[in-house]
Amino acid sequence: MTRKRWSADDIPEQHGRTAVVTGANTGLGFAIAAALARRGASVVLACRDSGKAAAAADRIRAGAPGAVVRTLPLDLASLRSVRAAARRLHDEYDGFDLLVNNAGGFRVRYSVTEDGFESTIAVNHLGPFAFTGLVLDLLTGTPGSRVVTVGSNGHRQGTIDPADLDPEPGAAYRFMPAYYRAKLANLLFSHDLDRRLRAAGAPTIAVAGHPGLAWTDGGRDMHWAVRAALDPRVNPLTLLVSQSAAKGALGPLRAATDPRAQGGDYYGPRGRTGHPELVTATELAHDADLQRRLWEASERLTKVAYLSDPIRKSEASK
Repeated sequence: MTRKRWSADDIPEQHGRTAVVTGANTGLGFAIAAALARRGASVVLACRDSGKAAAAADRIRAGAPGAVVRTLPLDLASLRSVRAAARRLHDEYDGFDLLVNNAGGFRVRYSVTEDGFESTIAVNHLGPFAFTGLVLDLLTGTPGSRVVTVGSNGHRQGTIDPADLDPEPGAAYRFMPAYYRAKLANLLFSHDLDRRLRAAGAPTIAVAGHPGLAWTDGGRDMHWAVRAALDPRVNPLTLLVSQSAAKGALGPLRAATDPRAQGGDYYGPRGRTGHPELVTATELAHDADLQRRLWEASERLTKVAYLSDPIRKSEASK
């Protein structure tokens, strides 16, 4: 018996639902937002570049006539911007249904943000951690709401020490280990967030999805020759080992919309390419102690505290 392949046609009707998608002006984020809009969702494109966000909104409206598409300035490399975006969402919405933490990528060269964080961990983890915490009340007041974290197979090669999220500063920096570290942080966060939501009795679940190996704009500051070699429009051989952003978006989209999804689930291709299935993160990503230590470090660094650890709280009351 042939197993059915999940596709964009399986996305349920989304009328009446509002989704906030970070990094939605290009790549996976654009594909996710566009697919949700085509199924009737109102979408908010939370992006660093307002001009590119506006252009992306126009493209989505062109492909989904009548779609409600708004933009929100959000630079995840800046806690100041994160706080401003969260305030604006509170000003404009009483609640919303779906937060897709998609924005990410990596920096080929070492850099730090205005807050002093290594840029790759900041954009992939610390910024989304803070943003989620600052808008979580808008989700937990909405039955059936979800927080979706976009992960990566790269997390399988990641290691992390929450006491030192910048272990290779300056000339010692290597961009792929930094990226793998950040993507491991994504899954540690998603699993711990779901555990804390369940303990709080919230109607919100935390789930994750990965794109496999998809061609996106995530490595935009790589050398032009490397990007050209990896671009399927230039080198058709890359199509043998990668897939389009639209197909890569299916993993996060299934996490966001599949009515059978449960908190803690993780969807994506079983290999580099393919349709999304229920997959399993590494044992390290499920390490409860590592999750707790990363959460506490993230609270300290971002100064955003939410959903206290129910285990530690129980131990403290004894």
